[in-house]
Amino acid sequence: MCGIVGLFLKNPEMEPQLGKLLSGMLSTMCERGPDSAGFAVYGTSEKGRTKITLQSANAEEDFEALEEALSKVKKADAKLSVNDTHAVLSVRSDKFDAIKALLAEDFPSIRIMATGENIEIYKEVGYPTDVAKRFDLAHMAGTHAIGHTRMATESAVTTLGAHPFSTGADECLVHNGSLSNHASLRRELVRDGMTFNTENDTEVAASYLTWRMKQGMNLGEALEKSLEDLDGFFNFVVGTKEGFGVVRDPIACKPAVMAETDDYVAFGSEYRALAGLPGIDKAKIWEPEPATVYFWQR
Repeated sequence: MCGIVGLFLKNPEMEPQLGKLLSGMLSTMCERGPDSAGFAVYGTSEKGRTKITLQSANAEEDFEALEEALSKVKKADAKLSVNDTHAVLSVRSDKFDAIKALLAEDFPSIRIMATGENIEIYKEVGYPTDVAKRFDLAHMAGTHAIGHTRMATESAVTTLGAHPFSTGADECLVHNGSLSNHASLRRELVRDGMTFNTENDTEVAASYLTWRMKQGMNLGEALEKSLEDLDGFFNFVVGTKEGFGVVRDPIACKPAVMAETDDYVAFGSEYRALAGLPGIDKAKIWEPEPATVYFWQR
């Protein structure tokens, strides 16, 4: 099953409402994916700084120890903002590699959910509305966001197995469907230097797009290429620093609907996810065509 929602704001005046709108959209998808949920929010950035979204099952103790360790890293100018089991660590970009090495060596129980200038990812096991409340999604601001409710089919119900998956800076992907060649593709990507944290086929799809973009493709080209290289059935909704993309497999058996107004572009696995958006009665509404890449950017 699984449920996907996405919202790309064209109107900057709506940015303070992003989290509230996405929270309402996500709540309609609960029965499509009741075991876990997550969302990526693209918000503000600071020049010369990188955000690292972290997660820990022992958050209070781990983040307290991390804050103490960060104070000893020269010129990192680190800022740690804790949000339940997650935290956003903002560091000087020229210290990013040093901080990442510190995390890997001294804090193995802390997991990196995302890195980049704008992106923050929050995801946990639990009923989607509860997950959204835990992280106070309704009060988050930003330019665009993607959410997902999961019904696990091919891997365990875990925090790491929840969506979105981020495998490149300011990149994320959510997925409804199932890939049939993800094991062989995973082996190919590993041989080319990609690493994996879960057995989830969606992580393979996210890594595939990152891999293609490292080869020089833009996101649109990578999504086009995915239609040749990925077998199975899928709806992908992808976020980048600049925008928001959608692609469905050539059969397009998974439900999807989109809406566009002068103020926003929205995606939902079902129309009810869009029904509460402002101005939806005047929106252009359509079902994305099979094997067709859609992308909006600033």
